[in-house]
Amino acid sequence: MKNALGRTLPDSVPGYGEVKPFTGKPAELRVVERASVRGRSVPPGAKKVLPTIRAALEACGARDGSTLSFHHHLRNGDHVLNMVLQVAAEMGLRGLRIAASSLFPVHEPLVGHFQSGVVQSVYTAYAAGPVADAISAGKLRDVAVLQTHGGRARAIESGELPIDIAFIAAPTADDYGNINGVDGPSACGTLGYAMVDAGSARHVVAITDNLVAYPACPAEITQDYVDFVVKVPRIGDASQIVSGTTRVTEDPVGLGIASTAAKILLASRLITDGFSFQTGAGGVSLAVAKYVQEMMRDRGVKGSFAAGGVTGQIVSMLEEGLFRTLFDVQCFDLEAVRSYRENPRHQAMSASLYANPSNRGPVVNRLDSMILGASEIDLNFNVNVSTRSDGRLLGGSGGHSDTAAGAKIAMVTTKLKAGLFPKIVERVTTVTTPGSTIDVVVTEAGVAVNPLRADLSDLLVSAGLHVVPIERLYDLAQDGVQPPKLESTGDNERRVVALQEYRDGTVIDALLRV
Repeated sequence: MKNALGRTLPDSVPGYGEVKPFTGKPAELRVVERASVRGRSVPPGAKKVLPTIRAALEACGARDGSTLSFHHHLRNGDHVLNMVLQVAAEMGLRGLRIAASSLFPVHEPLVGHFQSGVVQSVYTAYAAGPVADAISAGKLRDVAVLQTHGGRARAIESGELPIDIAFIAAPTADDYGNINGVDGPSACGTLGYAMVDAGSARHVVAITDNLVAYPACPAEITQDYVDFVVKVPRIGDASQIVSGTTRVTEDPVGLGIASTAAKILLASRLITDGFSFQTGAGGVSLAVAKYVQEMMRDRGVKGSFAAGGVTGQIVSMLEEGLFRTLFDVQCFDLEAVRSYRENPRHQAMSASLYANPSNRGPVVNRLDSMILGASEIDLNFNVNVSTRSDGRLLGGSGGHSDTAAGAKIAMVTTKLKAGLFPKIVERVTTVTTPGSTIDVVVTEAGVAVNPLRADLSDLLVSAGLHVVPIERLYDLAQDGVQPPKLESTGDNERRVVALQEYRDGTVIDALLRV
């Protein structure tokens, strides 16, 4: 069958079930029942600290086919997922479903667990490195399910993705399960993704390398959500939480794109008191934030909030008084960790509060602007951040689709080409974010405005910005490029290896074996 974007999808997939196609409409507004959570009574005097991860798996009733969840606040420094799955393999467990908020190169041991049958399926909002390559190569028995950050929270809280055991990498914990992310040798800042898992899993295990006297203070996840605590030598390397470049680009082309993006926000009359803003951690995105900071300072504008994964650049805007508060789902660098530890105006938000389309109102709904990246954009403004142009998995939506749907202006900043490969294409290899939610594409050769936003186009032209049809950017991007070559798998038919879900759980595209 085909969905509303014309992407071919299977009717159903073994291990996944019936495929609900993306309808082309915003995430449906409806009443969603939260799944009931089975509690475990702990009598006075009972101990929660267990000696080993194996003891925790046994105490939680881990069995073949169990769903284990993990969070990614330590990003490429996380050790907990690998430790838990090594023990699961030694116990002889098979057919596990891994519900990780994101997967990084450090999780390479997962590939061996795919091949041995320890892990049968994966649900995640982002996958990079050897795990992503293994999924593209078809080494996972079931399809991988790529969600958005908000879609993952929605699926967990509704019971669509039930979690048997949530393993929480806890930078600090006490012996009764109070957890925070700001203290200890592995301090990573907020625990926004882990909050969702802790609130809905059948069993919750805190894995910590900093066991402190009761009560741990502050307590970001509290004892009433945690079944067991395990002390290990090290849960990860906090220096590896750094995301993207975390430094403003020095590339003249990138700086020009960033300057234009900031001018678009000014021309669209958003940079006024109460302004809200989110950007990523890449060099161009940070440059946009830097230019916006200067505009706010020069005009005496005080914004309401900045949100998302927070960097030191956004922290500097808070400390300068340019925003009243920050909503932080994860810290992207150690400066953000410091700020969250010290500043009460730098507050945590769960992934559900951040972006779940089926709660009483996520923070993304209140964003004025969001700066987005892309691996490809097509003539219909659809954006791909899931795969390379040859179809290989390289990441996933994360909060891309969520913020694009919520923000008043969702802006993609990109160069026309990446080396010999075009970034503006006729049809993206994989749709991650539908074009109906993308307002502007900013390149070094001009600005393309979605035809759905004629109001915005008029404002930008009046401000003297170089507005061109996206077809013009496509022509420029195609000049002298090299078309991607798909490697043969030896299959008579390329099978589906992953499904890209939209934030409401409908399927927006399917990834084929490469």
